[in-house]
Amino acid sequence: RMSGFKNAAVDLWKRAEVVCFDVDSTVCSSEGIDDLGDYLGKGEAVAEFTAKAMTGTMPFEEALAARLDIIRPSSGEIDKFLESDAPKLTPGIAGLVAALQGKGKAVYLVSGGFRVMIDPVADELRIPRENVFANTLFFDQGTGSYTGFDDTEFTSRAGGKARAARHIKEITKATTLAMVGDGATDLEARQPGGADIFVGFGGIVKREAVLDQADWAVCDFEELTRALE
Repeated sequence: RMSGFKNAAVDLWKRAEVVCFDVDSTVCSSEGIDDLGDYLGKGEAVAEFTAKAMTGTMPFEEALAARLDIIRPSSGEIDKFLESDAPKLTPGIAGLVAALQGKGKAVYLVSGGFRVMIDPVADELRIPRENVFANTLFFDQGTGSYTGFDDTEFTSRAGGKARAARHIKEITKATTLAMVGDGATDLEARQPGGADIFVGFGGIVKREAVLDQADWAVCDFEELTRALE
């Protein structure tokens, strides 16, 4: 885009009192649900549905249910996965989150992934767990086997990130909210009453259709950190 657009975007970024981040392929350098699928030997089948959800060719909630039905992860399997293959932070994200928090901005994680996998990421970044909006998995209390997911969570349905952004804006009374992410569901959060600016992150996966429509596209979190100075 022309530099005029970029300058306006940078100005909004500096003014935002609240910044929401997508987690998979943004805060973390992979797709957690795909990683879990790989770990449990069901990677290819799961990745196929992730791609459908990302490109919008299949309703998000259908793709989520389909992937969980393939994986059916027990609580014990998830614990083992997190011990051995926990999601890795994307370079520069810890510094960016610390810089935002240092300026008094509230940081949220908004993800179609699972709280059980995202809460440890929030802890590592010193983001309060109540600032995490993600999917909740249910397990049998006796056996730990997977029994389903909470379909009342914002991000269990299509358009959920937009609804989460509107909700966060209401509860924080923010005038400017920024959304940072790599996917179509993140771009959707930019709408009246929701995110005022969408920053497309192409540092892990470059989705041209998303980056083209972003107010500002970056491939390195350092650029966002520098812009705060």
